[in-house]
Amino acid sequence: MLKNPISRRHFLGAAVASTVTASAANGANGANPRVETGLPTRILGGTGERVSMLALGCGSRLLMYEEEDKGVEVLDMALKAGITYLDTAQGYGNGKSESWVGQAIKGRRKGLFLATKTGARTADDVLRRAEESLKRLGVDQMDLLHIHSLGGPEDLAVIEKEGVMEALHKVKERGLARYIGITSHSDPETLAKALARYDVDCTQMALNAALQGMKSGPGKMVINPVMPASFENLALPVAKKKNLGIIAMKAFGQDDIIGEDATPEKLLRYALSLPVSIVTMGVPKHEHLRQNLATARNFTPMPPDEMKEFSHRTAARYKMALDRKFSVHIDA
Repeated sequence: MLKNPISRRHFLGAAVASTVTASAANGANGANPRVETGLPTRILGGTGERVSMLALGCGSRLLMYEEEDKGVEVLDMALKAGITYLDTAQGYGNGKSESWVGQAIKGRRKGLFLATKTGARTADDVLRRAEESLKRLGVDQMDLLHIHSLGGPEDLAVIEKEGVMEALHKVKERGLARYIGITSHSDPETLAKALARYDVDCTQMALNAALQGMKSGPGKMVINPVMPASFENLALPVAKKKNLGIIAMKAFGQDDIIGEDATPEKLLRYALSLPVSIVTMGVPKHEHLRQNLATARNFTPMPPDEMKEFSHRTAARYKMALDRKFSVHIDA
């Protein structure tokens, strides 16, 4: 059972690796620190685009600021800190998030990667809503348009029947978006099938230590025979094989799993140690942004044995509850 979210501890004063050591490790991990900010960047799969390895999630966590000027303030802080990837969606606040992003990026479009998502489930709606997104963002072209929140087999059947994938490709062909993708936080098997079946550039999926879903522990001991599989085990290998730009989300389980045994620093380090280009973070408090930036700037990959032990422990405690939560989760 998930516990109530608790306040994060302040990790900025904790002992961390030196900047020189962290920079060397990031280089070995395919990341290059930005000269101005020290925030590492990575290549976004086959797109070849270089983006900050942390993205600002502009969903419910950003909308918690309620007022536009406060939301734009956080966006401005992230951009000045070296964040180049902004993750929004048409459904976040019924367009409010896209409008806030549009305000924050006025006069600073160059060098930014704008990703939004469409909840449309008909071809006509995909095209119409894409135009509406561009107006709210205040740009002529977005960098990435995802199908938002792919559900189970029934949802994929609707997408296929209504020509949604074909419409997504039209968005790309018409220059409204440079790249296209699919996101999911509830059904690893269906996402894996969609990624294998369709030609997309990127994907975004729920990845954290508590959702890894490994069924066997040391000595092949079964931890939980009914524990559902995870994005890490099913969808991530498909995306990696196709060299897609992979974006991790829900790295902190929306703060539901943060505690003594799963600190924000360790959860973020685990996610960044996966074969992903980006980890998307929600920052309902300014201190969360500062903490996550500090972790990223001093990032060193978590050793495989440590990842395995950490994921076994946190999955055994939290995975089933998180699966239930995200099965009905709507980040709007």
